[in-house]
Amino acid sequence: MEQAVQLSVVAFYFLAVFGIGVVASRKILDLKDFFVGGKKMSYWVVAFSARATGESGWLLLGLTGFGALMGMRAMWVVFGEVLGVSLCWIAMSHRFKRLTDRYGSITVPDFLESRLGDTTHLVRIVAALALVIFPTIYISAQLDTTGKAFESFLGWNYHAGLTVGFLVVLAYTVAGGFVAVAWSDLIQGILMLAGLIILPVAGIIHLGGLGNLWAGLESLPGGLTSIWGAGGLQFANLAGIVSLFAIGLGFLGSPQVFVRFIALRDPRELKKGTVVAIVWTLLADTGAVFAGMAGRVMFDKAGLQGEELIQLLGAGCEKILPLMTGDLFNLLISGCFIAIVLAAIMSTLDSLLLLAASALVRDIYQKTIHPEISDAAMTRLCRTLTILISFIALGIALAVSALSPSRTIFWFIIFGWSGIAATFCPVIILSLFWKGLNRAGAIAGMGTGFFGVIFFKFWPSWAHVLGVEEIPPLLLEFAMMEELAPSFLLSLAVTIVVSRLNGPGAEVDWEEEGLSGQCSADH
Repeated sequence: MEQAVQLSVVAFYFLAVFGIGVVASRKILDLKDFFVGGKKMSYWVVAFSARATGESGWLLLGLTGFGALMGMRAMWVVFGEVLGVSLCWIAMSHRFKRLTDRYGSITVPDFLESRLGDTTHLVRIVAALALVIFPTIYISAQLDTTGKAFESFLGWNYHAGLTVGFLVVLAYTVAGGFVAVAWSDLIQGILMLAGLIILPVAGIIHLGGLGNLWAGLESLPGGLTSIWGAGGLQFANLAGIVSLFAIGLGFLGSPQVFVRFIALRDPRELKKGTVVAIVWTLLADTGAVFAGMAGRVMFDKAGLQGEELIQLLGAGCEKILPLMTGDLFNLLISGCFIAIVLAAIMSTLDSLLLLAASALVRDIYQKTIHPEISDAAMTRLCRTLTILISFIALGIALAVSALSPSRTIFWFIIFGWSGIAATFCPVIILSLFWKGLNRAGAIAGMGTGFFGVIFFKFWPSWAHVLGVEEIPPLLLEFAMMEELAPSFLLSLAVTIVVSRLNGPGAEVDWEEEGLSGQCSADH
């Protein structure tokens, strides 16, 4: 009976998003409709879609788990994300929207090629290949989260849950393109926000108030009430804080977020969208951390650590949200929370599928191989490749689940997020603020970010393969900074240096765009 009620709620949710795909499919008249909704999206849709896409299942299961595991230290993720989203919308969105409208861009590689005046298509090809590889990894991480969600909430077999979620997302994305993705993201973003406001409030009320929450955290090991973490202000903790804060860097140019600005119908609506996006981020992220902390106090009465804690709350404390919803709410409400978690996952899955498919079809096939292909043929090809990419990502998810049973949602997803961010964000930032950026610098920067993430993620393992038996403790503490921050900074530096060594950048008439006096005039 219990599972039947929850399954009914999930089934209703699945039918709703599939219905959106069917309705949206009738609005797909050409390629611009399929990729960016004909550039007719309102600020509400764009803001909620950008935020839902930028978060994913890691927010509901990963960040709540991290709040349970690390306590107040997890708030550094909130600080980083609020800052990143604020800079994205306040400082970058208007400039990006104005330039992409001027160039007629419908993808980020479109924009980069036009901005850099690249007639060789090399920038487009490098960007498009990166938009196939790391988003596919990111998609596989979301599929993995889907399987874990069904397993945690409904007791399903991991592989069965993964398959069901995979098929639903694939169906409405292939049918309705960007319109279906954006509309479903609006609903999913509302559900995510509502869930992350209701859950921590219910948890704190259950504990008897904020005072009891704080006292409960203080009674547990691990320095859960310290913003610096156990041991206070020390280098190892600071390196870890940098890795958490740096997550917000991914909002400063990640294509799956910035393509939403291309889709906006009117640049004048960006101010309203900015308010929606920042408030959403502050409430949802803070709610996730406090929900995790409340759940830790609710279920970890004995101050468990190590394997005992994992056994109770799962790797990375990722079972916190399912446990809380089962304990605090009736069957109907807990069923709604299952739908909310799936909404978080699918809002990112669908966007990344469309992003990777558009990179292959629009940016490689049409622009460099077969420019005379019709929009109808392109749309059919994009749907076919969306299916192909989906199955490749499914294979990666299944392989990772078999090879790394102790993986956590938080860090699996962050690896994909970091790869996209380090590859694109430095180049996008410089393309909007520095006239000196040129083709050579952009290609070098994207390559550095791409391979930098792989290196910094696994470099202790590379060291052991090369025969280094003992890594100095300071370097191991540096590794706690994770991959995004060092890869981002290295990519930014390489882009600037190589651009300077290869002459002036492409001519950009900032004055014509109303952006004069705001960009570097350095050639």
